[in-house]
Amino acid sequence: MAHIRKYKNKGDKKYSFEYRIRFTDPYTQVKKEKSKRGFSSSKEAMTAALAEEQRLLEGVEQGPIPLKTYMELWLDEYKEGTIRKNTLELHKYSINKHILPYFKSILLQDVKPIMYQKFLNFMAAENYSKRTIEIVHGTMYGAFERAITLGKIIKNPCDGAIIRGKEKTDEIKFINSEDIPLFLTEAYKYGYIYWIFFKVLIETGLRKGEAAALQWTDIDLKSKTISVTKTLDFTAKNKDDLFGDPKTYNSRRTITISNTLANDLHFHKKYQNQNKLALAELYHHDLNLILCRNDGNFMPKSSLFNAFSRILKRTVIPEISIHCLRHTHAVLLLESGATMKYIQERLGHGSAQITADVYAHISKKIEKDTMSKFEDYTKNILS
Repeated sequence: MAHIRKYKNKGDKKYSFEYRIRFTDPYTQVKKEKSKRGFSSSKEAMTAALAEEQRLLEGVEQGPIPLKTYMELWLDEYKEGTIRKNTLELHKYSINKHILPYFKSILLQDVKPIMYQKFLNFMAAENYSKRTIEIVHGTMYGAFERAITLGKIIKNPCDGAIIRGKEKTDEIKFINSEDIPLFLTEAYKYGYIYWIFFKVLIETGLRKGEAAALQWTDIDLKSKTISVTKTLDFTAKNKDDLFGDPKTYNSRRTITISNTLANDLHFHKKYQNQNKLALAELYHHDLNLILCRNDGNFMPKSSLFNAFSRILKRTVIPEISIHCLRHTHAVLLLESGATMKYIQERLGHGSAQITADVYAHISKKIEKDTMSKFEDYTKNILS
């Protein structure tokens, strides 16, 4: 049983509260004590203590457990270290932004199918896209499947749920091929390191995180290939956490590059070597990045965003996101006659169907333009 104590630090006007829990370690059978301070009320301290006691109960099969406590346990014990960092953050966001604010203090065992369906309908009524609701549903479904394995519930209340919501119909945005030279000219004027970064995106279709993570060991300029094996975490607090796994399994890929880009990267290597000589030990040699600042450190996402936005303002190109350079590459491939299968493998999509779904309307437009050219060409021949 938890013990609640109130105390007052020197200089404080109000009392604070602390809980203390005595328990027996299930592995060593040694009696231990755990405490935490800083609560504003005894009720708040008791709530936290009860949640902690549930955590200390090995296996958590011994009684009712709050949904909040269970979701935290599911993340800590079954997801942390077993899935990609981005996926873990997506689960955390779904739980903290959507699931817990709706279900509040409900017990895990009290979540019923009709209640869960009302939750999904509520999200749809709040104008969340169908894709967002599907992501939240995936988090909840997976957590409840684990709860069945743990013996906490018999059936998954998420089974058979119907997902509503608006289909995402945002039109794919990209830079028209005739505007690319203008964009690259203005990018070069703005700053060489941004020019080479954005040129690589246009010529390869890499995601910005994949491009930012490229090291010289990932590229073979002789065979003109780039190996995509990782992505850069722009939010990393230290160098050990800077590189992460690609977005999906299919994101690991090796792509070929043009002679033009290979020549650009040859020059870029010489440019970088000059910076290494000039800065000596101040250069971030350990990162070995290709697309980076002049001191070898990675380029922050904010710097890339600001540079891209300012470059666009110097042109007639409408405002778009950096990710649209990936779409620009795909459109260039389509215009050159590449198949959906080739584009899928180059972009690292899970299937050609995903690629076809994303670029269907662009493909149809190119098809229509090609037919118009065919009709113009054959008009006098076949008439």
